[in-house]
Amino acid sequence: MTSSPLLPSHTAPAPAHARWSPRMWGLLVVLAGNMLIDALEVSVALVALPAIGTDLGAPLTAMQWTITGFAVGFGGLMLFGARAVALLGRRRVYLAALVGFAAASLVGALAEDPSLLTATRVVKGFCAALTAPTGLAIIATAFPEGPQRNRALSVYTLFGAGGFTAGLLLSGWLTGFSWRLTFAFPAPAVLVLFVLGLRLIPGAGEENGGGPPPGATAGGRADRPPGTMTGDRVGRPPGTTTGDRAGRPPRPPLRRYGFASAAAFLAGLLALVQGIASVPAHGWADLRSTGLLALAAGLLALFVALERASAHPLIRFEALRSRAMIRSALGAACLNGSYLGLLFVLTHQLQSLAGWSPLRTAAAFLPAAAPLVVTALFSGRIVARFGAPRLIAAGALLPFTGYLLLLRTPWPPAYATGILPTMLLVGAGFVLSFAALNSQATSQLPPAERGAGSGLYQTAVQVGAALSVALVAALLTGSAPPAGADPAEFAEACRPALTLVAAVGGLGLLTALTGLRSRRTGPP
Repeated sequence: MTSSPLLPSHTAPAPAHARWSPRMWGLLVVLAGNMLIDALEVSVALVALPAIGTDLGAPLTAMQWTITGFAVGFGGLMLFGARAVALLGRRRVYLAALVGFAAASLVGALAEDPSLLTATRVVKGFCAALTAPTGLAIIATAFPEGPQRNRALSVYTLFGAGGFTAGLLLSGWLTGFSWRLTFAFPAPAVLVLFVLGLRLIPGAGEENGGGPPPGATAGGRADRPPGTMTGDRVGRPPGTTTGDRAGRPPRPPLRRYGFASAAAFLAGLLALVQGIASVPAHGWADLRSTGLLALAAGLLALFVALERASAHPLIRFEALRSRAMIRSALGAACLNGSYLGLLFVLTHQLQSLAGWSPLRTAAAFLPAAAPLVVTALFSGRIVARFGAPRLIAAGALLPFTGYLLLLRTPWPPAYATGILPTMLLVGAGFVLSFAALNSQATSQLPPAERGAGSGLYQTAVQVGAALSVALVAALLTGSAPPAGADPAEFAEACRPALTLVAAVGGLGLLTALTGLRSRRTGPP
């Protein structure tokens, strides 16, 4: 999920009939193309999981890292990435992230060890955390406010929404040849985007096709959202400078990057996921599981302490005072986490137990992924028409109903009467609540805090996905029957994992219902 950019509301709109130059079209191709690749990274790994596990001889608790590693890298370093962009500049960070993403893709495709594959997934998640929100910010300054910017955002949003669906189909096809192709194919595509980006991504003072930004004054300074600075470094932490006249960013003290906080948060999430995954193999009494969970709690507590003591924290704790933000973050984490958990279980059931091919499995998931692509451009109108709280509640109810239906489906499942209705209900849930959750998350925050609030929201979404998939993998492993059991026994062993998925969906529904009550009793 991605949030809407923080756009200035007081610049002069460009004429509706204005045409984009070839340079602006090229810039949008780079930004939207990279957004597409970021979005498909999760789905390409999902369908390939059984093939990866067979080839590398790794259990489900190790293979879940191909999903959770990306989510942890994305969510665990999202806030640090925003600080790096603010201090180093959008162009520099964006281009470096493209190179890092391509390198990690190649290394992951050649990996012979699950640990190396996991490391590349974390790196790719971090690169996505740098490029996804930065792409939105570049659009906000490079395209004039009004119809032109709205059109650019629509294209960007459509590519992001379509990425998951495209990843399913592409992975289903490529895995039929080799799972390594699913990890290798982004590398050349991203390198092409990098070459184009060298010429097209604007640096400091080069937004809007090289001319002054819309609404610029005689002194060359454009109107900006509250809390932003000049050049291409938006949302600069207090106390930093604007760089020199050549547009070079300043060299702030290292402590302002928040390295210690970022390291504590990332290490805490990694320890938490690994601790969960270790329980089936080692039990609760072993330090390799319980010890890791205790370490995770300590590291996350250290992160909070460092942030509260810092003069330039990565997290704006003021955003947590908004009940709308908390409800949206928790609701989105449950929606995203339950969905990925469901696909993890079904991939295991359909390929490992029922013998489906990767492409057939990917096609089975399309009814859940495709509806969001079709409705992405109209989501804003839907939210305006019906209101975010009601859409979020309906969007949580439908997937929860689908999860309960799947729990009642006997083995072997009939696709038309068992899996398909669940996929349709989940897809409808995303159509209703995806944009509404994004909209509600920052709706009660002051304009100057919305950028930071959006980063916090996105972090929660990714952390929810990582924890849900790790728990599902642990339950699938811990409930597995002994070797030699028949397929029905293996299918029955999936029931605890499906119950967890339903429970996560139920938590999202309860959270959404509290939003309806708050709407009746007063503003959130």
